[in-house]
Amino acid sequence: MSKKQKVGFSSLAADFFQLHPQEVLERQKTKKGEPISIGIPKERSEEKRVPLRPEAAAILINNGFNVSIETNAGVHAKHADNEYSEAGAKIVYSHKEVFECDIILKIAPPTLEEIEYMKPGKALISALQTGILTSEYFNALNKKDITALAYNLIQDKVGGLPVVRAMSEIAGSTVMLIAAEYLSSTNNGKGIILGGITGVPPTKVVILGAGTVAEYAARTAMGLGAEVKIFDNHIYKLRRLKERINQPNLFTSSLDNVVLSEALSRADVAIGAIRSENGRAPVVVTEEMVSQMKPNSIIIDVSIDQGGCFETSDMTNHSKPAYRKHDVIHYCVPNIASRVSRTATTAISNIFTPMFMQIVELGGIDEMIFSNKWFAKGVYSYRGGITNKNIANKYNLHYKNLDLIIAASI
Repeated sequence: MSKKQKVGFSSLAADFFQLHPQEVLERQKTKKGEPISIGIPKERSEEKRVPLRPEAAAILINNGFNVSIETNAGVHAKHADNEYSEAGAKIVYSHKEVFECDIILKIAPPTLEEIEYMKPGKALISALQTGILTSEYFNALNKKDITALAYNLIQDKVGGLPVVRAMSEIAGSTVMLIAAEYLSSTNNGKGIILGGITGVPPTKVVILGAGTVAEYAARTAMGLGAEVKIFDNHIYKLRRLKERINQPNLFTSSLDNVVLSEALSRADVAIGAIRSENGRAPVVVTEEMVSQMKPNSIIIDVSIDQGGCFETSDMTNHSKPAYRKHDVIHYCVPNIASRVSRTATTAISNIFTPMFMQIVELGGIDEMIFSNKWFAKGVYSYRGGITNKNIANKYNLHYKNLDLIIAASI
């Protein structure tokens, strides 16, 4: 190698270490035969789902895991403590104690106080929505060297988001049941049936977005006899949705303001189901458009966890799910799937169980992450560094590229 070549390589190496000054810690596998403990805390918010059903807990315990679940964690999903104890799980009566496990599996993001309960260097699997959490939150995870996986961003081998899709399927079917409730006279609605009967004009439903929520909402609405119009700026999504539903009378359109305004002014139900891959959902319906909607019509903004796609949307909860603005009912609960908590629990559990089986096969959660590079999108915090570049840029946090960590560790 020539002197010039050596100098060039040294310069490249110097630049690399300038950009990545932190040392890469050696990965440590869990010792063979040493059980991995999973802690499932009871949700302190209005969240009613639980991440593992008793049958799934039994499978994991039989494959070498220790599962600890806080008392009454599954009560809202109609899973009693004795079901978990009979499956082999340990019932924990201290909220702080359950956070001492190797992996904390939780639906809603843990609070800052709950993060303090966790042991340094352990792992968290939870929903970590960037639209809600702050830089202080991510710094708290990094301070304790917690490997944090956002299950809402965990990908499968084909690039899909399995948890998001499952919850979207549930939400899409559930929103039409919610709409039916608020259109009825018992909820001081318009007093009309969702759908249509002989001699009566059908209910008019407008859906924004052409993803999974829209597909299942449209299937449900059209099955009841409603007139459905779907708006999205991605023509390929509209074409795919039309092929899947296979209904010739399904109306689809791009997000043209004139056409959308007219459709909303005639609508009885408007569903917001536009999601952003990064950051906030786009606002496509202005307050003026909402003010022109019919009195007692209903807006259900499924995108509210990303800020909402209606200008008049404000986040609500299951205790007080709806409010009125311009005499239009707004339903803006972020975790709609929690209304059917047992169904949602089963769906989530079916996704997590094979993932944990892979963890025990490979020797730990770190090994699973390194063996499956598609998980990088779902990993927010890894041993004191941020592995998701979008999160790092948004909150001005230190960025550590997971692929570089993998390359340096091989």
